[in-house]
Amino acid sequence: MREKILTEEHLMFKEAVEAFLLKEAVPYAEKWEKAGVVDRDIWTKAGQMGLLCMDMPEEYGGMGIKDFRYNAIVTEAMIKLGVSGPGFVLQNDVMAPYFEKYFTKAQKDKWLAGIVSGEIITAIAMTEPDAGSDLIGTRATAVRKGDHYILNGAKTYITNGILSDLVVVVAKTDPAAGHKGVSLLLVERGMEGFERGKNLEKIGLKAQDTAELFFRDVKVPVENLLGEEGRGFYYLMHNLPQERLSIAVGNVAAAEKALEITLQYVKERTAFGRPIGKFQNSRFKMAEMQTEITIARTFVDECIQELNEGKLSNEKAAMAKYWVTEMNGRVMDQCLQLHGGAGYMWEYPIAKAYANARISRIFGGTNEIMREIIGKSMGL
Repeated sequence: MREKILTEEHLMFKEAVEAFLLKEAVPYAEKWEKAGVVDRDIWTKAGQMGLLCMDMPEEYGGMGIKDFRYNAIVTEAMIKLGVSGPGFVLQNDVMAPYFEKYFTKAQKDKWLAGIVSGEIITAIAMTEPDAGSDLIGTRATAVRKGDHYILNGAKTYITNGILSDLVVVVAKTDPAAGHKGVSLLLVERGMEGFERGKNLEKIGLKAQDTAELFFRDVKVPVENLLGEEGRGFYYLMHNLPQERLSIAVGNVAAAEKALEITLQYVKERTAFGRPIGKFQNSRFKMAEMQTEITIARTFVDECIQELNEGKLSNEKAAMAKYWVTEMNGRVMDQCLQLHGGAGYMWEYPIAKAYANARISRIFGGTNEIMREIIGKSMGL
């Protein structure tokens, strides 16, 4: 974020976040990438530092401050320091709104303090082998049997899938009711019939655990229903703007970092007796990227302010997610090109950044879906 939209308190928080990551995460990043999962204690350490679910009430350990700038500071620090493993962003930006708005008092008392402390890691299970962005096409079912639901189905590509202790599962409680038949259930680690598949090997974000989840006649207590039965689709749609803005925040930060390391590279790397940055093609490409990133940063910061004011629309969040991720893809490709052969080597940061960026045009709703949302908002 531009410093002009940050207060002294934000800047102090930013400094603390960066110091924490430099000490507790950066030295282990390569180890986590090879393992495909982070050490669990990074979560509890982050909780102790107050980096998880900052907007949760103080009585449960949160800061009690409704200000997405704090969330963005955590996201940007992780991106710029190359810490891609811990799924803090999912817990902070995606999951926290569900817990705050839809948890009952009993559910808050049972889980919220642990979520804020990092002792409870959360995930949301939407995507299925045959249903991604089409949530109405969900095949997982939850049939009410007395004081339990019997949950059956499979989910895939689930972030925090290996480490998660509490999973919000999207399922049909009334398959004949279309979007009005979708509900959200809270499934706990250890429930009989809840199994995890392998930790999926991805082309990027290698330290982030991503798994398949299987539910075979899982007995989920009725008190583990999140919100009201049949309202799940509405809850998902209501919370998507913040998730999509979060993706835009991460992508503009990634583009800024890529340009920074590329600028240094083109100043140092020589060809034909001079730095490659001195060639007109290089200067023009760098100028183009600087301009696009500046436009993206200005727009994203505006969206953050609108979110804080409760004014960020679904279509504007879709614009941010779609355009910024596309921009980041162009930047990553051009930055890698300017690195030449070195850019294709995994030991160079630009190679990892390039691989990590690709998924952003897919998750949180594909960019094709974002265009649909924007187009429909225009009356088309």
